[in-house]
Formats: sequence, structure tokens, C-alpha cells
Amino acid sequence: TTFLIILPLLKKMGRRILHTGALGSASMLKVLTNYLATVHLVANAEALVTAKAAGMDLNTAYEAIAISSGNSFSHVTESQVILNGSRDISFTMDLVKKDVGLFQEIAERNNVPLEISPLICEIFDDGIARYGERELSPNIIKRLEEKTGLNILAPGFPPELEDDEPEEAGYEVVPK
Repeated sequence: TTFLIILPLLKKMGRRILHTGALGSASMLKVLTNYLATVHLVANAEALVTAKAAGMDLNTAYEAIAISSGNSFSHVTESQVILNGSRDISFTMDLVKKDVGLFQEIAERNNVPLEISPLICEIFDDGIARYGERELSPNIIKRLEEKTGLNILAPGFPPELEDDEPEEAGYEVVPK
């Protein structure tokens, strides 16, 4: 197949290569994974604001989440730049809104009645109305900071995401 022909090239370009199926399937999966990352971003924001409001040390809260069942890729990356204050992941609210909107369209087209996705759309519509569509997406936390009067900052976190994954040869991921 074409996939097997280009697999050696893909292994040079990426770390984990998954053949997702028919043309377009990878695009749909990208929308799904971006949706999940957005849900995690909003949930992380709520968790951090709640921790601060409850008097928790945010460095301790960060580490507790990172070693718990509540951990996610979004937490270990985006929570760091939220706590630093830079909130710079080079991804903006309009792009989040586009991705979540595409996810919502896929669900509607397939008659899936979603509950969380429409709420995420409302949250980002409000964020865009308040801060502008080109605002960095982690600044969605500002909605909660403004409502609570809290600043969600902690020392020791980097201003930019750092890729500290060791270099390794790419390999194919085979679904179970």
C-alpha cells in the first residue's frame, strides 16, 4: 500500500506514526484530539482556580495533578505557561473555536447529542468577545480570574513550552 511505501519517510519526519485508515481519517482524528485538549485546558483552568481559591499552593497542586489520574498532556504543558503567566503556546482562541466547531459539526452530522462541546463553544465565544479572537487560548482562564479576583501564577515555571522528549527514531504504532 501507499502507506507502507512512504513509512520509511514518515519515520524520519515523526516519532509515532499511526495509519488511521482512509483519506481524511487523520484529519478527523486531529479534530477529535484537539477537542479533547480543549476540554482539558478548560478543566485545568477550573482546577487551578479552585485550588487557589481553596488556599492550595499552586506548585503543589500542579505536581499533584501531574502524578495523578487527573493528569493530561494539556496539564503538563499548558498549565506550566498558565502558572508562569506568559500563557504562550502559540495557539489562539479563534483556532480553538474552529476546531471545537468542526468537532461539533462531525457529531451533529452523525446524530451524536453532545453536552460538553456546546458548553466549550459558549466558553470560547465569551472569551473571544472579551479578549479578541487572536488572544492566546490558555488565557481562557482570565474569565475565572476576573470572576474570582484571583491571579493564577506560581514561581518556577517556564515562559514557553519546551520539548524535552529525547530524540528517537520514528516507529509505527499499531492499533490493538
